[in-house]
Amino acid sequence: MNIYGIVIFIALLVDYALHTVSETLNVRALDRHPPDTMASLYGSEALDRARRYIRAVTTQSTLERTVVLLVLLAFWFAGGFEWLDVLVRQWFTSELARGLVYIGLLIFGYILLSMPFDVYGTFVTETRFGFNRTTWQTFLSDRVKGLLITATIGGALLSGILLLFIHAGNIAWILCWLVVVVFSLVTQWLGPALLLPLFNRFEPMREGDLKESIMQYARSVRFPLQNVYVVDGSRRSSKANAYFTGLGRQRRIALFDTLIDRHSIDEIVSVLAHEVGHFRLRHITKGLVLGTVHAGVAFFLLDFFLGQPGLYQAFYLSQSSVYTGLVAFGLLYTPVETGLSIGANLISRRHEYEADRFAVNTAPQPGSLPTALKTLHVSNLTHPNPHWFHVFLNYSHPPLARRLEAIDEQLKLRHANA
Repeated sequence: MNIYGIVIFIALLVDYALHTVSETLNVRALDRHPPDTMASLYGSEALDRARRYIRAVTTQSTLERTVVLLVLLAFWFAGGFEWLDVLVRQWFTSELARGLVYIGLLIFGYILLSMPFDVYGTFVTETRFGFNRTTWQTFLSDRVKGLLITATIGGALLSGILLLFIHAGNIAWILCWLVVVVFSLVTQWLGPALLLPLFNRFEPMREGDLKESIMQYARSVRFPLQNVYVVDGSRRSSKANAYFTGLGRQRRIALFDTLIDRHSIDEIVSVLAHEVGHFRLRHITKGLVLGTVHAGVAFFLLDFFLGQPGLYQAFYLSQSSVYTGLVAFGLLYTPVETGLSIGANLISRRHEYEADRFAVNTAPQPGSLPTALKTLHVSNLTHPNPHWFHVFLNYSHPPLARRLEAIDEQLKLRHANA
């Protein structure tokens, strides 16, 4: 094993260790007495259910990550990457066809490896705790649709990247960067209208007190809202959610039907105010900018490492190619990706605080936001007292206790300035 192989091997082990340690600490934190506000919020019965749920989900996550790593290492050291390359070279003469099949088979293998865990999580763990409403028909339909979308859209994007690196020479990484940026923008723009409806029904909210309250709030903050959509989330889970997505005229705010069933009008408007806050504070635009920079760095580094023979030798590959180099670089990039995800989560948590402040300052009944958040967290059995290291490594949202403290401070400030 050369220096590239050693670096990749250590990177994979370190990444595995970081996530395993964080999950272990997070499970141990369940035994600590949560803050009084959280303990009283959950109650003894709900607190016990949340602890059992977190332990079950964490056990499955750790087991799946362990199996995936062991299979990857076995495939690597047994010469699997070289074996598969020889196979596709016998099948196809086109470099593009080889690349699509090679990477496609690796992705399909990962999907097959993860499928038992996906099934168990949906039909055993989520069912045991009363969340799952997914039928086998819906489950299989979702997976087939996901595969078809990945094969068509993902295949088209991968084809462009492979062709550019094969034929475009020194400027290939720049052109790939531009292609991915345009692809991301188009996906953000058309995704809500074309892709999301393949999995859920998005129905315009009916006329009534709730819609009128939402539209009235949107007008009060000059938010260009033409409609609010209700998502049939209850087809798959009893968990509630709301989100904002899309660009331009395709942007939409979607509320799960489970959210509407479980919360008052004031609470729903406050949740909506939080989502509007993300838009008004340009969090989506900032996310696109950060994603653009991230893609640029990745393609620049990819261009450099594709020309390093040691990278291919680390995976026992007898011949170099763009597609095998792309796979090898993906594994080499693991520590960089982990570091970038930590930074992205840090920014995301800060954005959540900012959106909460916006909601408190603009919602007609700002005190409804903490009430809504409490109901959401308790009903979804989220961790009542997560470990700080697990939060640092994985959380895109701040822990509930921290959010409630920040909201309380903002409420006091608003009342003081009233």
